Amino acid sequence: MLTLKKVAITGGLASGKTTASRFFEELGAYVVNADAIVRELLRPDTDLGKQIILLFGSEIVENGKISRRILAEKAFKDQKQLEKLEELLHPEVIKQIEELYSAACKKGIHSSFVVEIPLLFEISADPFYDVTVTVLADEKKAKERFEKAGFQKMEYDLRMKRHLKPEQKAAKSHYTIHNNGSLEELRSEVVKLNQIIHNQ
Repeated sequence: MLTLKKVAITGGLASGKTTASRFFEELGAYVVNADAIVRELLRPDTDLGKQIILLFGSEIVENGKISRRILAEKAFKDQKQLEKLEELLHPEVIKQIEELYSAACKKGIHSSFVVEIPLLFEISADPFYDVTVTVLADEKKAKERFEKAGFQKMEYDLRMKRHLKPEQKAAKSHYTIHNNGSLEELRSEVVKLNQIIHNQ
């Protein structure tokens, strides 16, 4: 069975992690999004979903689904509740990523295994990866992107409280991609880094 190099992509909110991951995918990587796994896990019919409803109340269920918006609003207002939520979620996310890694290795058609994981260092998941990459954007630009995506301005600062400062993430990472320019510039950065990773 092929062993793929594990690459973690992290960074602050709206830094360009998802776009960078997509460019890695275009270069042959098997790409996993930790937030997408969380969305899948946050269903009212799963054991985890039931535990979270018990913890936060049935008002987090909207139209038969757990509303991530309502859940986030409740969790980010109460540090202890947020920590309990993360204690439930993070081990499950890591378990799912490991299962996807095994599946990707068995396929034998991918060049690497790339995981977009915003809280990589905060949950001490970095030892699971061969390469860690921070996508770094100026805060002003990141806030503009965040608002363009439909979020409220105040939410940015509230959510970033759970993150290390982007510069700290960059200092802890093996590599940093700067994303303050165009999409083509970001693509070019990813292509160069992809080459470096495969030549290691």
